[in-house]
Amino acid sequence: MTDDDIVYMLERRVPQAVSGDRTALGDVIALVRPKLKRYCAARSVSLDVAADDVVQDVCLALVTAIPKYRDMGKPFMAFVYGIAAHKLADAGRKASLRRSYSLELVIEEPSTDESPEKAAIDGEFRSHAQALMETLPPRHRKIILMRVVWGMTAPETGRALGMSAGAVRVAQHRAMNQLRAELSKFALLSA
Repeated sequence: MTDDDIVYMLERRVPQAVSGDRTALGDVIALVRPKLKRYCAARSVSLDVAADDVVQDVCLALVTAIPKYRDMGKPFMAFVYGIAAHKLADAGRKASLRRSYSLELVIEEPSTDESPEKAAIDGEFRSHAQALMETLPPRHRKIILMRVVWGMTAPETGRALGMSAGAVRVAQHRAMNQLRAELSKFALLSA
């Protein structure tokens, strides 16, 4: 049967199927199935899904959709391909959710990464250090970061902040004293 024959038969049988003729509905499904199979086979290769499964889903959807079908001047196959596109997308999403992986990919060596406990303790330490730094005025915080964390010299820090090297050292000393005081308050509270 040629494509023209299929189009001619669909033009005759679709209106009958829409009106509730079960035989016409079966004929419509039989007419669109080969084209649908080619369409789904071409598009399902990259989705890692079986084309026959998608064709089956589309045919089931057509059975419920044909009674509601209204001719809008487009070929009926455009309607069928629209349903097929949606079913292919659904199948692709489901396939990505149920992907399986080979156990050969699992590494049998013990992990050298730090333990979850160590990561949790480090994270808690970082949050406490951040909270401690938040107690400093912004200028002192910058000086501590530049001098202690980044390892900059007093003259480098002074140039970056528009201060003399001596003023940087004095501000750093005051900031460190303030951090010690805050730290001793914390130690008293947690004891």
